[in-house]
Amino acid sequence: MTIELAAPDWASLLGRAGFENRPICLPQAAGVRVLVTGAGGFIGAELARLFAASGAETMVLLDLCEQHLFAIASEMEEHGPRDRCVPVVGSVCDAALLESIFAEHRPEIVVHAAALKHVPLMEANPLAAVATNALGTWALAQEAERHGARQMVLVSTDKAASPRSIMGAAKRIAELVMLAPSRTLRSAVRLVNVIGSPGSVGPIFAEQIARGGPVTVTHPAARRYFLTLEETVRLLAEAIDAPLAGLLVPDPGEPLRIGELARRMVAASGRDVPIELTGLRAGEKIDELLLAPEEELGPPVAGTLRRLVSPASPYLDSRIEALAAAVAQRDGDATLRLVRELVPGYEPGERVCVSLHAHAGVAALLP
Repeated sequence: MTIELAAPDWASLLGRAGFENRPICLPQAAGVRVLVTGAGGFIGAELARLFAASGAETMVLLDLCEQHLFAIASEMEEHGPRDRCVPVVGSVCDAALLESIFAEHRPEIVVHAAALKHVPLMEANPLAAVATNALGTWALAQEAERHGARQMVLVSTDKAASPRSIMGAAKRIAELVMLAPSRTLRSAVRLVNVIGSPGSVGPIFAEQIARGGPVTVTHPAARRYFLTLEETVRLLAEAIDAPLAGLLVPDPGEPLRIGELARRMVAASGRDVPIELTGLRAGEKIDELLLAPEEELGPPVAGTLRRLVSPASPYLDSRIEALAAAVAQRDGDATLRLVRELVPGYEPGERVCVSLHAHAGVAALLP
């Protein structure tokens, strides 16, 4: 019989139990039309709640997952501003859908949280990673500028710094989109692991402990930076409310060994659960980076956020247009070549190369 454990106190596990739990304010959103992509996700849903509490005039909540969108939309209807919430089921890859959203609702602030994030899964599905994380960001940014949105904020990841995975490389391309000149104020917040997010290491360990183990740790030296959900939303609120342009990075404190997190969670459970080493998975690093060697860290610009001086990409639009055509044609060779042109230094893993070869020649179009 499986014993269910209470939800972990993530802040305590990270050694941040004394963190002040004060309300997050977003006065910039009062009376404003907002679009949140990935609105049913762990971060996106919390942003939807924040915008509702901050008095946004209209909140368009876009998500491809019907069930997740239903959950946050139902919450808005029951406890929040039902007349101000517009749930839309769809993908950021659907350019016609994006055009209709912007034409009808004319959002002034766009927060782009939609992404495919699971590194090993994306190594096996590289075209999906590029289509959603890179091309979806490009399509969204184009519509935001075309329809006069005043601000767009991208939720990025430390996996975009000197990426080893296709997920990270695609998110680096998304960052490049945000660094390109635009009338819309564009920024990207390079976040780290948000502890407690579904499918991430914390909940996986919790499930393994509940089953009696073993708790599987990839590598004894593997370390990750972590933020709580509250810290994450506070950082994004700082980026929205400043507002700031460019690539931004927080100070997440010292990285934590994955094995140490496992030991803390086992100890907190009070159970005798073994820990097993399994080896790094496809696309994973031992250590994540906050910035690449070619980037420079600037002074604080809002709260704990600092601006990164990061190189832009020449001929970005023409390369992304070519990338979109390659992905639409399922042309693995062209896709990989263009990703590597856009992200110098990225070397695809074996799983990515095998997956792209398997997809070569298959006729399929993006939505």
